[in-house]
Amino acid sequence: MAVINTNTLSLTTQNNLNKSQSSLGSAIERLSSGLRINSAK
Repeated sequence: MAVINTNTLSLTTQNNLNKSQSSLGSAIERLSSGLRINSAK
C-alpha cells in the first residue's frame, strides 16, 4: 500500500489563493462593466 504525504498547509493556501483570485476577477468584471461594488467581501 502506498503512503501519500500531503502538505495540508500548502493545500489550504492554494485554496485560499483560488478564492481570492476568483473574487478579484469578479470585482474587476464589475468595475469594467460599471456595476458598483458595495463591500469588500
